[in-house]
Amino acid sequence: MQYVAQEALVAPAREKPALWRLFIGLILVVAIYVAGIAALFGLLVAISGWDGAQMWLVRMAEADSPTATLLVLATFIGMGIGPLLAARLLHARPLWSLFGVRALLLRHFAVAALICAMIYAISALLPSGFTPARNLPTGLWASFLPLALVAVLVQTGAEEVLFRGYIQTQLAARFAAPLVWMIIPSAVFAALHYQPDIFGPNAWMMVSAVFVFALLAADLTAHTGTIGAAWGFHFANNCGAILIVGIEGPLSGLALYTLPETLVAQTDLGWVLAMDVVVMVIVWAVIRRVLGRGQV
Repeated sequence: MQYVAQEALVAPAREKPALWRLFIGLILVVAIYVAGIAALFGLLVAISGWDGAQMWLVRMAEADSPTATLLVLATFIGMGIGPLLAARLLHARPLWSLFGVRALLLRHFAVAALICAMIYAISALLPSGFTPARNLPTGLWASFLPLALVAVLVQTGAEEVLFRGYIQTQLAARFAAPLVWMIIPSAVFAALHYQPDIFGPNAWMMVSAVFVFALLAADLTAHTGTIGAAWGFHFANNCGAILIVGIEGPLSGLALYTLPETLVAQTDLGWVLAMDVVVMVIVWAVIRRVLGRGQV
C-alpha cells in the first residue's frame, strides 16, 4: 500500500534520517519528560511546601480525584515538548513538520473526533454486561470539564506528536516498508499500556486492543498527511475512557461514572474487548473514507 499524503510529513525527516539520531532523540524525550515531572513537583513545593508536595505525589499515584488526575495529565506536557526539541536539534526539522499541513490539521482533528464520538455514543447503547456507578456529582464533574478537556487534548496530542509525528515519520524516512514504521511505534505504544495491576489476566488482551488502535492511528496519519485524524480519534476515545466511564482506581478522578477495578480485573474481557476493536475499526474506516487522501 502506498501512502502518498504521508510524504508531507516524511519529507522533512529525510534531511537527517540516521537511526542514531532517532535513538538519541528518544533519550532526549525521556529526559525532558522527567524534567517536566520534576518541574511540576517544584511548582507543588512552591505552592504547598515540601510535605504538601509529597502528599500530592501520593494522590497523583492514586489519581482518583479530579485535581490529582489533572496533575497526572499535566505531566504529558514534557512528553509533547520532547519530540519537538528532538526534531529541531537532531534532525533540523521545523517544529510544525511533526503535525503536518496546518490548513488540514484542525479539520482532520474535528472530523475524526466528531465521527468517533458519534459512533462511540451509538455503540454505548449495546449491552456490555457492566453497570457503571456514579463517580462524581454532575455539578462537580461539569465544573472540572473545561480543564479536563484541555488536559486530555494535551495528553493525546503529546502521544500523537511523539509516536506518529516523530517516531513514525523518522522511521518512514529510513525504511520504505510500512511494516517497520507502523508496527514498531505501535508495539511500543501498546506495551506502555500494560497494566496487570488494573486489568489482571486481561492485561495482554488490553495491550492487543491498544496495539490495534495504534496501527489504525498510524494508518490515518499516513493516509491523510497530518496527525490531526489520529489525534481526533485518540482524543474522543480518551474522553470517553477518562471523562465519561473510567475504571475505578488510577486516572478515574475526572470520570462521571466508573467501573469497579476488581470486576474489570476478575472478569474475562475477551468479548468486550473484541467488540471494542470492532467499533474502533468501524470508526477508522469511516474517518478514512470521509477524509480521503488528506482532503475533506
